[in-house]
Amino acid sequence: MPSPFSAETGEAIQRARQHSVGDLLRRTALRHPDKLAVVAGERRVGYAEFDAAVNRCAHRLAARGLAKGDRLALLSHNSWPYAVLVFATAKLGVVLVPVNFMLGADEIAFILGHAGASGLIAEDALLTVAREALDRAGLGDVVRGRIGGTAEDWDDVDAWIDGPGDESAPDVLVADDDPLRLMYTSGTESRPKGVMLSSRSLIAQYTSCAIDGSMSGDDVEVHSLPLYHCAQLDCFFSVDVYLGATSVILPGPDPAALLAAVERERATKLFAPPTVWISLLRHEAFGTTDLSSLRKGYYGASPMPVEVLRELARRLPDVEFWNFYGQTEMAPLATILRPHDQLPKAGSAGRASLNVETRIVDSQGRPVPPGEVGEIVHRSPHTTLGYYEDEAKTAAAFDGGWFHSGDLGVLDEDGYLSVVDRKKDMIKTGGENVASREVEEVLYQLDGVAEVAVFGVAHPHWIEAVTAAVVPLPGVTLTPEAVIAHARTRLAGYKCPKYVVFTDALPKNPSGKIVKRELRTRHAGLAETAG
Repeated sequence: MPSPFSAETGEAIQRARQHSVGDLLRRTALRHPDKLAVVAGERRVGYAEFDAAVNRCAHRLAARGLAKGDRLALLSHNSWPYAVLVFATAKLGVVLVPVNFMLGADEIAFILGHAGASGLIAEDALLTVAREALDRAGLGDVVRGRIGGTAEDWDDVDAWIDGPGDESAPDVLVADDDPLRLMYTSGTESRPKGVMLSSRSLIAQYTSCAIDGSMSGDDVEVHSLPLYHCAQLDCFFSVDVYLGATSVILPGPDPAALLAAVERERATKLFAPPTVWISLLRHEAFGTTDLSSLRKGYYGASPMPVEVLRELARRLPDVEFWNFYGQTEMAPLATILRPHDQLPKAGSAGRASLNVETRIVDSQGRPVPPGEVGEIVHRSPHTTLGYYEDEAKTAAAFDGGWFHSGDLGVLDEDGYLSVVDRKKDMIKTGGENVASREVEEVLYQLDGVAEVAVFGVAHPHWIEAVTAAVVPLPGVTLTPEAVIAHARTRLAGYKCPKYVVFTDALPKNPSGKIVKRELRTRHAGLAETAG
């Protein structure tokens, strides 16, 4: 219905009701001005100081011509300026475009061009690739900011943050569904898609994380996974800011640095994907580091092998664990497996989180009964506003009024979700479907296996052959025959690996996910060479 009020009154009401991501920091700073907000290197910053730094930076961004709706790309490892820029852009209504720092110039150029970026901020160590990407994207006259270093042709972002400036909040009206983030998904079979997220998406997701993840303002959390990834940024760091918790920011998930930070800061909370939890368990300092402060552990990005979960329960008996499952388009949380379900429902992704409704559907979008595999779909305010500049993919993703995840899953009689596989990771061998996850769980039960990834390679007879890449524990010698024999004691013959390759490490992206497409490419000719 049309507004019963004048435009002036309507705007006044909007301002009074505004609840955007940028508002969260200000409100936390008003509640807890002196509470320790961020620890980054030698810097230790309270909430009032954090908010003032964000305001100074926001006004400098505005002075450089950036305004509500403009896109600003950020290419950097985790740092204090990264934390500031997340909230400075949100206060202005500028759309932040976090960029994976592992990408090459061509890949970054595509993101900059597709997003129509009005500026790029890059850390000094990445300026070479940043310059090249801007040139290839044909973006000459844009805002260029550097974090660290002395390059005179790039603005000094550290001066924006730490120098004198206006510490008042920017006077910008940001509505619930104004885009604030443009998150580019990793392209596996095509160019990455730009996922648009709004304050409504993000704050609804923060609420689900906080309540279902038992988070509080008393938490002290170490953030070591990349903040360009929505899991660390929006399931954990931004939620900590919302609640008034303390965030310890590390540049990356180095096991020794991570363990030392937990001990030094008396951290109570830690998120890491399974690969990083495994690296901590295997590190020589794990047994001698004081981890007694830890009370909450979270994992996601990929399923936790059941054997590793049992080991964590033995070695960290006072830590409760949660499994967060979702994807960028869900901002990113969809379902949660809570602590009391970790072993009884081991391997499960849990049940829909607070603000999410989840079901399994067939190829026609019809719900399937418990125990039957189908596509995982969701309804939730968490969901993306759509894919930037891509009507066709947006329409397909929201077919039938549900968000289609592209994951295959099954619900049990209790409503717990098990993710069978990504559609693209399902191995089709000899006319049968094999879920790589099922095979991996079995191989993790073999003594001497540190890590494993199962994938398919082209085969003249089987079409695809089940293949396992195995990382043995230090000092352990395994053979392909032993691995395959172990699998045969627990799996149907067609599910067992046809090939086993050994490696010192599995390829991973900075978020800790195993990059199976790299394994498929690396071993594409295995059937020909192995015979």
